[in-house]
Amino acid sequence: MIKRINFWVIFAFLVPLLVAIPIFTVFLSFFDTTGNYLDLLKDTFLLKYLSNSSLILLGVLSLTFIFGVTSAYFVSFYKFPGVNFFKWALILSFAVPAYIYAYSLVAFFENYGTAFSILTFLFGEGDYNKNIPKFDGLIGTMFSISFSLFGYVYVLTRASFIFQSHNLIEVGKNLGLSSYESFFKIILPSARPAIVVGLSLVAMETLSDFGTVDFFSISTLTTAIYNAWISFDDLTTANQLSFVLLIFILLLFVLENFSRKGAKYHQNSKGNKPIPKIQLVGGRSIFATCFCSIFLPFLVSQYSYIFVFGHKTFLHFYFLNFLEKN
Repeated sequence: MIKRINFWVIFAFLVPLLVAIPIFTVFLSFFDTTGNYLDLLKDTFLLKYLSNSSLILLGVLSLTFIFGVTSAYFVSFYKFPGVNFFKWALILSFAVPAYIYAYSLVAFFENYGTAFSILTFLFGEGDYNKNIPKFDGLIGTMFSISFSLFGYVYVLTRASFIFQSHNLIEVGKNLGLSSYESFFKIILPSARPAIVVGLSLVAMETLSDFGTVDFFSISTLTTAIYNAWISFDDLTTANQLSFVLLIFILLLFVLENFSRKGAKYHQNSKGNKPIPKIQLVGGRSIFATCFCSIFLPFLVSQYSYIFVFGHKTFLHFYFLNFLEKN
C-alpha cells in the first residue's frame, strides 16, 4: 500500500531549497570566466574595497554591541525615567534606513546645521562650527548604520535577559558578586547566543548596504558589485564579489563557533521567576535615560524634515492647482 504523501515534508524541503538557489548560483559563478573589470580591480582598488568593508564591519559590530546590549541591560534590570517608553521606542530604529540616518547625522552636525542653530538659540551668536564634531567618511558610515541596525541586537538580547534564570543571579549575589561582576560573569555569557545572532544579522545588513556608503563616498565591496553589474555589465564578476561577502559572513560564524570551545547554552523549560528591577537614582538614572535616547534626536529631526518638506510640497501643489483653476 502506497503511503500518503506528506505535503508538509515536501514544503519544508522546497522552501530551504528555494532560499539556497541564489547562494548556489553565486558559488558556482566563482568558477566562471570574467571580463576585464575583475583584473582592473585586482590591480587597483580591490584591497581598498576590502579594507573599507572590514573597517566598517568591525566598527558597526562594536557600536551595535555597545548600543544594543547596554540599552537592553538598562531596560531589563533597572527602573529609571522613561524606561517603559524606551522598551518600545528603541525598536523604532528599524523604521529608518541607514542612509536616512546618514542624512540626519550630517544635517545635524554640519556647518551652520541643526546643532549650530540650537547653540545659537541658547547662547547667542558665536563661532560654534569649530567645536561641533563632524561625522563623515568612515565614522559617519559606522554611526549611521549602527543607529539603524542596533535594534537587532537590542530585541534579541532583551528577550534573552528577560528569560534568564533568576536563580543564577541570586547565586552570584550570594557569592559576593557585585552588579558589575554579575553582568560580565553571569548575565552577558548567558545571553551570548542571542547576541551572536543579532550581530550576525547586523553583519549581513552592513556588508550589503549601498545607500549609506554611497552617500559618504566610501568605496566598499558593495560599490564594486554595483559597478561590475551596472557600469561594466559584468554579472559574473558581480557574483564573484558577492561570494567574497559570503566568505566574510562564513568566517564570522566559524570564528564564533571556534571561540565557544564546545560550550552549550540552555534555557530553563520550567519558567523563570521575574527578575526584580533596581531603581536608579541621581547621575546613574540620568545616564541611563540619556544613553537610551541617544538616537532619538536624529530620528525626530528626520521626521521633522519629512513633515516640513511634505507640508511645503502639499501647499505648493495645492495653491498651484487653485491658481490654475481660477
